[in-house]
Amino acid sequence: MRHSTLGIGSLLGVGIALAGTLAMAPASAAVTPGTATLSFDCGSYGSGTATLTATEDGTNATISLSTSAITSPIPIGANSVSSQLTLTKNGSDTAVFSGSSNPAIPAGGAVSTGPLSGTVASGDQLEATSLQVVVLGITATCNATSPQSPGPFVF
Repeated sequence: MRHSTLGIGSLLGVGIALAGTLAMAPASAAVTPGTATLSFDCGSYGSGTATLTATEDGTNATISLSTSAITSPIPIGANSVSSQLTLTKNGSDTAVFSGSSNPAIPAGGAVSTGPLSGTVASGDQLEATSLQVVVLGITATCNATSPQSPGPFVF
C-alpha cells in the first residue's frame, strides 16, 4: 500500500510541475494584422486592390495574395503561377516572399497566389511594395500605389 501512495504522490507532483511550466511558457507568436489590403498598378495588365493574408510559425512566414489588378484571359491550372512579393522590412530593408502555389484560376478570374514563403524575425514589420507574377512565361510587375491597410504586418 505504501508503494502505491508514493507512486500517486510522485505522479501528482510531476503533474503540478508540468502544469506550472506550461502556464509560464510564452504564448505562440502571431502576426498582426492577419489580413491587409492595398492597391497595385500592374501597367498594361491592369490595376486594382489586393488582399494579403499572413501567417507565422517561428521564423517561417507565409503570405497568400489575391488581386483584382491582374485577371487571367484563359484558364490557368493550379500551381502554375510563380510569384515574388517584395516588402519593405522595418522601414529600410527588404524581404522577398516567393512561391509557385495557386488555385486553379478560371478565364477572367482574379489572380490568387500563395502561400508565398519567407523568413522573419520577432518584431519585423513588413509592408508590400511590389509583386511580380509569371504566368505561361509572361511576367507582370505590379507596384503598390497605396500603403497596406490597416498597416504593416508585425511578426
